Amino acid sequence: MQIRDHYTEVEDFLADASFQTWIRSNVDQDNWEEWTLETATRAKLVQDARLWILATRTPKPNFTTTTIQTALHATWSKIEQRENATNKKVLNLWNSNWLRSIAAVLVFGLLATWTFSHFFLPMNDQKVYNELLDENYEGLVEQTNNSSKAQTITLSDGSSVLLQPKSKLSYPKIFTGSERSVYLSGEAFFEISKNPKKPFLVYANEIVTRVLGTSFKISAYANKPNIEVLVRTGKVKIESNQSIMPSSKDEDITLLPNEAVRFTRKDLKFKKITDITKDEALIGSLSNIEQLSFDFSDIPVSQIFKTLEQAYLINIAYPKVKMKECHLTSSLNDMPLPEKLKIICKALGNNTSYEMNGNQVIITSDGCEL
Repeated sequence: MQIRDHYTEVEDFLADASFQTWIRSNVDQDNWEEWTLETATRAKLVQDARLWILATRTPKPNFTTTTIQTALHATWSKIEQRENATNKKVLNLWNSNWLRSIAAVLVFGLLATWTFSHFFLPMNDQKVYNELLDENYEGLVEQTNNSSKAQTITLSDGSSVLLQPKSKLSYPKIFTGSERSVYLSGEAFFEISKNPKKPFLVYANEIVTRVLGTSFKISAYANKPNIEVLVRTGKVKIESNQSIMPSSKDEDITLLPNEAVRFTRKDLKFKKITDITKDEALIGSLSNIEQLSFDFSDIPVSQIFKTLEQAYLINIAYPKVKMKECHLTSSLNDMPLPEKLKIICKALGNNTSYEMNGNQVIITSDGCEL
């Protein structure tokens, strides 16, 4: 057993050099992240210790007032000397008429470029996405899907995200504070673990989606004219991101199951869609996970695994012979993939468990209790 398995106080972590290295420089040589996520108690202690280290990561300079004043005086003296020498050269050049003409043309060109980019060009999604990340000081993990099929991401709170190709998601390794915030550029389907005390927020460029526990899709691709949010289960609230669009109308829209909203970037307006069956664009964009049912009544486990594979585009390996006669009755709607797998394993009993690594799931079992 490792020494850290006996840590029960925040001070234990603060005294651990390996833990400090992981938090300060994101170098995880001793698999701290995997160890942390094994139990909820550990995660809470690690959260508290992490905040202490981040709060004290900027060392206080050990300089006297006299030393600082002397250094500043010397620096300003050098600056003044360089400015005086430069001003003489600039003054002689500025007296030339042709140089004044060139300067005037450059200034006009810069003003024209600024005006065009701010009032006529659409907002650059990549720029907005990066600006949102810069506002988060905690440090984030960025997952980019450069493959041809969706990828499943499991967050520290148990929520799952099905990230579509050409999309990326940034999220903290461990959620801290009173909210759970992630940042999306592209398209993803979210299944949020319920926690009424810690709302889940998805920042997707110009809009913010706030939920407590539900499943929904956000499509916010770069260079597309619209952003769309479609709710499958639960309830979400959509609002404009005031940090990106401070001049936009401060409004929010509540969506229920099978409702959607479309945000048009051209005129910065929201359009609520209460019947998605009448919107051809939305219906045409539905993926398997948004259409398949997770209500099972005396269904063979093999068929349940096949449904999960189709919905999440994952691979599930399980002992087919031992589980040949296994059936299950359960409703697995409105819950993340890890929770679905836990319920299935618990219902089957007989030492049934699962292990998930990316898009690969391995089920270990002695069979089912008949």
